[in-house]
Amino acid sequence: MATYTPNFPGSNSIVEESWLEGRAKGQTEGKAEGKAEDILRILEVRGIEIPDSVRERITDCTDLDVLVTWLDRSLSAVRAEELFVEE
Repeated sequence: MATYTPNFPGSNSIVEESWLEGRAKGQTEGKAEGKAEDILRILEVRGIEIPDSVRERITDCTDLDVLVTWLDRSLSAVRAEELFVEE
């Protein structure tokens, strides 16, 4: 039995490949943005002052591994700058 494979315009082309790459990038950026918002929210709820320089560093970061580390640290940090301390 033959299998029907739809062939839409742009299918299996550089256009589709670019679209898929952009979509994946957008999802990663969305996850990073969400993690940054979580970090800031935790610090705010805990009553920790967030200087503009710290807020900017957190929101500009797109590395999910770094953001997860900062998220973990936000749960116990006494000052916002402690998120960035190297272990």
